[in-house]
Amino acid sequence: MTSPTLDWIPARVRERSTVRKLEAGQTLFRQGDKASAIFEVEQGRVQLIRHTVDDHPVVMHTARQGHLFAEAALFASAYHCDAVAPVAALVRAYPKRELLAALRADPTMAERFMAALAHQVHALRARLEERNIRSARQRVLHHLSLKADDDGRTMRLDGTLVELAAEIGLTHEALYRTLAALEKGGIVRRTKSAIVLRKPAAL
Repeated sequence: MTSPTLDWIPARVRERSTVRKLEAGQTLFRQGDKASAIFEVEQGRVQLIRHTVDDHPVVMHTARQGHLFAEAALFASAYHCDAVAPVAALVRAYPKRELLAALRADPTMAERFMAALAHQVHALRARLEERNIRSARQRVLHHLSLKADDDGRTMRLDGTLVELAAEIGLTHEALYRTLAALEKGGIVRRTKSAIVLRKPAAL
């Protein structure tokens, strides 16, 4: 079933797409591979990972169900990072050539694609702001407020705390310590599926 956010992709392009099943830990593509498609997560999650000079993995983005990823491949000859499924996933690949042709032929489709990219830029700027927060406590609180549901207090967990730590640029030990301190201070409440802000906390 097509995600409502991706209903701008025409049927003729979807018909040329293919679906790939990924096992937990499996790599979809690696940095430097030829960029031949962009992708949609139909089930599970896919992390985009870069490696530092000392080969430390850094999670640049986590694509979730209904979201596109590797959009830059439309205008690049090679992928700029690794794509790895932290859990079992289904991924749909849209061939680059067909999608580019459709965008060039349909201004409305191109505009909706640009809107999706603008949303990604906004999210990236928020993540850069977050990574610049030095205090682990402040960074965690910032992330909770940024990702909270409509109630402004509840952040749903759709992955492990190890994945969350990588997403916000902390070691998992630092995240565990910070959450424990926030919970002890009565600022957050943790369940198996969510972290809830119980009361406001100064950032």
